[in-house]
Amino acid sequence: MNFDKELDARGLNCPLPILRTKKSLGELATGQVLKVVATDPGSVKDMQAFAKQTGNELISSTESGGEFAFLMRKK
Repeated sequence: MNFDKELDARGLNCPLPILRTKKSLGELATGQVLKVVATDPGSVKDMQAFAKQTGNELISSTESGGEFAFLMRKK
């Protein structure tokens, strides 16, 4: 899937991936998609909770080789 901006949160631990995600989403227009790449296993649950709390849509969440990729659409 296409995305409008990518955030590299590899090597960052909670809560930094979420804080950077929030900041990056703030720079996007409604409907645009942010791709986040993280290495913190806790980011999976954090992203789900963040999407639920903020109303942004978590389009996908995948894991490959210890890296987690998330696609989130700004509300």
